[in-house]
Amino acid sequence: MEEIKRNPMPLIGEPAPAFTAVTTQGVINFPEDYKDKWVILFSHPADFTPVCTTEFMTFASMQDEFKALNTELIGLSIDSLYAHIAWLRKIQELEWKGMKNVEVTFPLIEDIKMEVANKYGMVQPAASNTQAVRAVFVIDPKGMVRTILYYPLSMGRNFDEIKRIILALQKADADNVATPADWRPGDDTIVPTAGSCGTAKERMESKDDDTYCLDWFMCFKREKK
Repeated sequence: MEEIKRNPMPLIGEPAPAFTAVTTQGVINFPEDYKDKWVILFSHPADFTPVCTTEFMTFASMQDEFKALNTELIGLSIDSLYAHIAWLRKIQELEWKGMKNVEVTFPLIEDIKMEVANKYGMVQPAASNTQAVRAVFVIDPKGMVRTILYYPLSMGRNFDEIKRIILALQKADADNVATPADWRPGDDTIVPTAGSCGTAKERMESKDDDTYCLDWFMCFKREKK
């Protein structure tokens, strides 16, 4: 059986690889140009493909929502700059799910040589040697990888989940908490697990109205309504 060559990829908690790239919004230097910003770096297989078109329309329609969360978008495709420009112009002519006249103003990286895609492990030979899979890297203001999502070529991404990830990470960083399953803003959060028998006992006996415990290892912080 022929061995498949695998491209390395940064892991959660590691620095996001730096790069300089030509994009539809000019040259960008990452991460220097995005200091103090959250970044969603995402790849798609090719221009002028239907799934990718729906994704770009959705990302563009949500761009202001992400900006309100101090989050910038960067797209990538193994296609030429001119193909990118032509495709984004065509997207403005389309209407889908109430979205129309959609202008994509976030940068879309030209990556014909696969330099950026290979740094991020976006080319997976078992899927394709010439197209990037649908990867999503959430990178924090310190340039660290915080979340990685991969979708197959055939599946469009869940954009509500991508936004929820940003919200959850920002909440965790701000309040030193964790977020439980299906967490949404306004839901109770989880406080760090007790690190000693004494702390566990104190928590279980606490009358603090701001927290409550299901057991010593599972305590929640009430969100103020």
